[in-house]
Amino acid sequence: MPVISVPDPHWITALEGIEDAELVAWDLKDSVPRDDIEVVVPPYMGNAARLARLAELPRLQAVQLVTAGYEHAVPYLPSGVALANGAGIHDTSTAELALALMLASQRRIPDFVRAQESGKWLRAAGAPSLADRRVLVVGYGSVGRAIVSRLQAFEAQVTAVASRARGGDELVDRVHGVDELPSLLPDAEIVVLIVPLTDSTRHLADAGFLAALPDDALVVNVARGGVVDTDALLAECRTGRLRAALDVTDPEPLPSEHPLWRTEGVLISPHVGGASTAFEPRALRFLRRELAAYAEGLGLRHIVHRA
Repeated sequence: MPVISVPDPHWITALEGIEDAELVAWDLKDSVPRDDIEVVVPPYMGNAARLARLAELPRLQAVQLVTAGYEHAVPYLPSGVALANGAGIHDTSTAELALALMLASQRRIPDFVRAQESGKWLRAAGAPSLADRRVLVVGYGSVGRAIVSRLQAFEAQVTAVASRARGGDELVDRVHGVDELPSLLPDAEIVVLIVPLTDSTRHLADAGFLAALPDDALVVNVARGGVVDTDALLAECRTGRLRAALDVTDPEPLPSEHPLWRTEGVLISPHVGGASTAFEPRALRFLRRELAAYAEGLGLRHIVHRA
């Protein structure tokens, strides 16, 4: 019977009914509670350095994250241990924030908030709607699909991009490959970035990528800060040619003195795409499926790395 650690004691109660597994509570802050733990579910939030404790588990076989991103865990993964990500857990919450950032930027909500503080009634008719905008979604995994489905409800014209071209589905007629970006960017009024951070996607949105966008285009990053070249984006936004709505930045947290904070047309949220009340119920449903399958000998389904 495998021993599996979860980060919160009340999760043990919530996950009752998983047969053929023993669940123990461990948030990685304290010393290892027992040396026969086979699978670790780390906390959702917290210092990644806590993952160094994984090396103290002689029988560790797998780490099951409850985040979609996994690059933070790779350096701490002991040899021979599998790493699985929380695919699908954050689809709803991240897609919701992506739409909120787009709508707020398009409809000038930050301007209205500032005006409200001084009791000023702005003349602001004619702001660009999300409806009818040409939106390019770069990254068509589970979160990207959740974003596209919501964009369609707002009557946007959506184009999806993935690492390789493939046929369409019930949401889009076709999925374009990332190699097609040079021909797609000049037509994109809004570009949404929702790709994992890898060697191939670091600074994907570089100076050339941004220069290809039309004037007044909106860059929305709900992926990882390193997907965008911050200096290149800042240069474009400072001139007013582009706008940006960022849930993630590079560096992160963004230092208080960084000029992005004070650049007109830039909206920043503090990396809260997945951190809403939608997280826990979806995380528990996901873990119930994955941990039950592991206990039955079927393994974890979303392996993204092996040390």
